[in-house]
Amino acid sequence: MLSTTLSPSSQLPSRLALITGAARGLGRGIAETLADQGFQIAIADITAEKDASEAIHALRAKEKFAGYHQIDVSDEPAVRRLFADLDADGRVIDVLVNNAGTSRPQTIRDTTLNDWNDLLRINLTSAFLCSKEAFARMEQRRGGCIVNISSVAAERGALLGHAHYSASKAGLLGLTRTLARTGAPVGIRVNAVAPGIIDTELLRTVHSAEEISNIATSVPLGIGNPRDVGLAVAFLCGEGGRYITGAVLDVNGGAHIH
Repeated sequence: MLSTTLSPSSQLPSRLALITGAARGLGRGIAETLADQGFQIAIADITAEKDASEAIHALRAKEKFAGYHQIDVSDEPAVRRLFADLDADGRVIDVLVNNAGTSRPQTIRDTTLNDWNDLLRINLTSAFLCSKEAFARMEQRRGGCIVNISSVAAERGALLGHAHYSASKAGLLGLTRTLARTGAPVGIRVNAVAPGIIDTELLRTVHSAEEISNIATSVPLGIGNPRDVGLAVAFLCGEGGRYITGAVLDVNGGAHIH
């Protein structure tokens, strides 16, 4: 009689997560948190690899580093090459986290058309391009998970008038829901996480210390940190999220409370 013994979770093959914009800040926090949950992590970021040494070192220390790819994920040929290279290496992406993005301290009055197009290219087009490539591969094997990193600004508008940022993050929610409908019959789950005010380099670049302090006082739980977002992503990608798709998980410290 053939008997089967289940391996301990620590011996199960690690799943591979590709995270865009994970050289620093929010993306790095997501990467390290998913690594703690057992995922192997591949990073795709426009930053030069030498400038991402801290993120790479942290993942190597956890024995979860699966490669660094310097790439502009809003460039279609580059994205196609990235996924073709992963295919050639026999790497199967189980999870895609579309985190790459930026913001700029511009109101509608001083936002040019070039500013608008450029920010939507970075924040929204990149997610479309990476999702398209990942989706095709996940569809073939009938399974996978995509998480788009949106923002509280998608749902309530940017606090300081960054219309292009808010619009790009709202666009991610439409992309999420549509891909969720498309992917459900073939086992692909697609969700979004909408962070509130998170302590990152980008936050301190876009907002002054006074602005950050004023914003923080309006949030019941104050300013969050990248790990808070990482834990939400890990939940959606893990067993707890197996029956969740097309959802937006708000991680904003109570910013929606009126």
